Amino acid sequence: MNSPSPERVPVVVIGAGPAGLTVGTLLRAASVDCVVLEAESRAVIEQRPRAGVLEDWAVLALDRRGLGHQLLKRAARHTACEFRFGGAGYRFPYGELTGRHHYVYPQQSLVTDLVREYVDVRAGDARFGVRDVGIEGLASARPTVSYTDAETGERRLLHCDFVVGADGARGVSRAAVPEGHARVARHDYGVGWLALLAQAPPSSDCVLFGVHPDGFAGHMARSSEVTRYYLQCPPGDDPDNWSHARVWAALRTRLAAAGAPSLTEGELIEKRVLDLHDYVVEPMSYGRLFLAGDAAHLIAPIAAKGLNLALHDAFLLGDALVAYLLRGDGRGLDDYSDTCLRRVWDYQEFSQWLSELYHGSATGDPFRAGTSFARLRRLFTSPTAAAAFAEQYLGSAEHY
Repeated sequence: MNSPSPERVPVVVIGAGPAGLTVGTLLRAASVDCVVLEAESRAVIEQRPRAGVLEDWAVLALDRRGLGHQLLKRAARHTACEFRFGGAGYRFPYGELTGRHHYVYPQQSLVTDLVREYVDVRAGDARFGVRDVGIEGLASARPTVSYTDAETGERRLLHCDFVVGADGARGVSRAAVPEGHARVARHDYGVGWLALLAQAPPSSDCVLFGVHPDGFAGHMARSSEVTRYYLQCPPGDDPDNWSHARVWAALRTRLAAAGAPSLTEGELIEKRVLDLHDYVVEPMSYGRLFLAGDAAHLIAPIAAKGLNLALHDAFLLGDALVAYLLRGDGRGLDDYSDTCLRRVWDYQEFSQWLSELYHGSATGDPFRAGTSFARLRRLFTSPTAAAAFAEQYLGSAEHY
């Protein structure tokens, strides 16, 4: 076996998703050296379909840091959503209520922008296709990260001051926290969603939420030619159980509304089942390791919050690392976990509340169905309830 070839760098970032790339770019913008390690190739991460809904505050924060130019030029702005239940559609104009909106921008487009900014514009060091990443010495002042180079097969060793774990739910970073040093709080919704990408233009100018006794359905634009759909299904269901005809029949039924145009059908280019669950790691740090994004907290796509939480982590962590490494100010790192978790838990609570609204009517329990529809009616009869929902939906609370 080859002996590791040692290098020295202030920060090693594991994972080139939105959180890792944002942290890396903030460090490079401050002339702090770092290495970003990614298991996949650059081509894969720039094409991998993921989330696509960004909250107003997140886009403004990207723009303030010089990372939002392409997004602001190309993203669609949404100011309303529509709930469909009881055969009718009810438009919820959250833009009018708050003066804020959502941006729809495929996550792979954001990742492409961030990779270009980090690697091509700021000459950041990104190493793709790495294998067998190992993390040691996190409780010391000089942790190390090792990996196998994809091209040469050589074992490489990085000495650093800090490790950013942004490698997702199944990455090595979360597993590197010793047992007993973090609590992992978990929640299983007992519900599956069939996640679909259709090669078809959106059938509405806004997001649609279908609340139906057969199960929830969702419609979310991804581009002018591709639409994301969701269908509630049993957990662990086989995507092959859902033929083209069955999918579109279910979508037409669950998203039906009087006077609404027919759904525009198209080829299903992605079809997979998500078993909806959440987890939160507390604290989001151990020694010189700081977790960000899905490595620290997973949130089901019920409220489209995951990408926004990942960016929130990255802004706080990137700024905190710069403050410490350039000015010796450790307050941001000391407060990082607590500050992140306030927003994380707020978003988790909203996701739970929204899940009962979406899924209650399909449980076969008349009590849960009745309370689900009561929540829906309240949104359209109580200005106070509407304002509270809009604030949570947009993540626009002044303080968390």
